[in-house]
Amino acid sequence: MMFTTALAEDAARVQTRLHAALAGSDLPLLDAMRYATRGGKGLRGFLVLESARMLGADAERALPAAAAVEALHAYSLIHDDLPAMDNDDLRRGQPTVHVKWDEATAILAGDALQTLAFELLTDPAIGDAETSIRLVAGLAHAAGANGMVLGQALDMAAEVATTQLTLEDISRLQAGKTGALITWSAEAGAIIAGADPTPLRRYATALGLAFQIADDILDVTGDAAKAGKRLQKDAAAGKATFVSLLGLEGARSRAKALVNDAEAALEPFGAAADTLRHCARFVIAREM
Repeated sequence: MMFTTALAEDAARVQTRLHAALAGSDLPLLDAMRYATRGGKGLRGFLVLESARMLGADAERALPAAAAVEALHAYSLIHDDLPAMDNDDLRRGQPTVHVKWDEATAILAGDALQTLAFELLTDPAIGDAETSIRLVAGLAHAAGANGMVLGQALDMAAEVATTQLTLEDISRLQAGKTGALITWSAEAGAIIAGADPTPLRRYATALGLAFQIADDILDVTGDAAKAGKRLQKDAAAGKATFVSLLGLEGARSRAKALVNDAEAALEPFGAAADTLRHCARFVIAREM
């Protein structure tokens, strides 16, 4: 309960920071951007703030970076939902942006949220210019053709492939599509605090893969009303997932092993890392 309260409080702080950056206009584009950043658990922003806190940095310094990754994540969801991509009409229990407005507005809102992310990383509150540059470079790498976008491209290619993906293929795909931003989020707090990000990279790499395996499990066993999106689309499309390759119990076992790996990476931080440990357990215990 303490962890879920902390997660909700941080999500609210990040959303307030984002909406402050998007204030001052009632143009449809800005409305669509605000709409896209509402809701969600805010896990990525939380990881930025909590990793910074754990390492002794003021969370206010980390807040622009937390808002940045949530802006970039919102952009990715808008574009993933488009008819040319996953063609979804429901996200976080609400109509997707292209359904509520139109496809052009959705594309532009996603584009603008992506650029807002990098603008937020120039906030002087973060620290010196070197820190901001490291964050910008890291987020660009995580979000682009070596990270999240690569993962989406591999996912789309898999839809028309004549052979089914292997476990190694799916792990690589999801390390980009889901894991890259999660890893950047945990590393960002260390960068802001002036600490070595290596242990948090290990933690978040395991966490990101566990998160995706949990999503695959929930796609089969979950409640669409709680998920706020359509479920069982991958199975209907015949796409390979961790569940289709490992089975439900095998996928659960793999996710638990990854959580153990994530927790082991936090050993150098002792009790100060307890909230991040609870975060790892939450990832595979959540209902969506």
